[in-house]
Amino acid sequence: MSAQADEHAIEVDVVRDVNGFLRALAVRALVYMGEQNCPFEEEFDGNDFCGATHLIARAGAEPLGTLRLRWFANFAKIERVAVVANARDGEAARALVTKAVTLAARKGYRRLIGYVDATLVTYWKRTQRVTVREQRPRLQFSGRDYVEVELAIAPPADAISADTPGLIMLRPEGAWDEPGVLDRSAERATLATAEAPWRSR
Repeated sequence: MSAQADEHAIEVDVVRDVNGFLRALAVRALVYMGEQNCPFEEEFDGNDFCGATHLIARAGAEPLGTLRLRWFANFAKIERVAVVANARDGEAARALVTKAVTLAARKGYRRLIGYVDATLVTYWKRTQRVTVREQRPRLQFSGRDYVEVELAIAPPADAISADTPGLIMLRPEGAWDEPGVLDRSAERATLATAEAPWRSR
């Protein structure tokens, strides 16, 4: 994979289709299975379709990194952060985490947790201002040592809630400010009713 971050600005998208998901899987396979010798069933752990949102960082069409968010009752969990070797200047990782924080905050979450490689704790503390959860035990899996960290976040005034208008909640994940396919459907229904008032009661 050739990352040409100097030619294209890094963009981060919510994965909404098979091509985006395949890009995320390719990055994870390169990083975790290829570089870290992680077994397939440990990397692809059965949680990719269970209450998860995937993000993909790219330069143009080229995938640079990925991140998985899983949603729990009162916290969100950042997982599977992976950036290809030739894009590890920090930009792609920062862009992914920034998007994850923004997305979680907009969904009303106030807390993110994650397990970071013990050798990268200083980086995470410096760049993301995470706090190490000292009372929690370290985890060892796939031949690596992980430390649990958390980040407090503040939902914006327009965070999604049970009182958010229905059409906004029906829009694609992370695109709540852009009219979606059902907005257009509702407009067509309104026009049809206006043209044929005898249909409404």
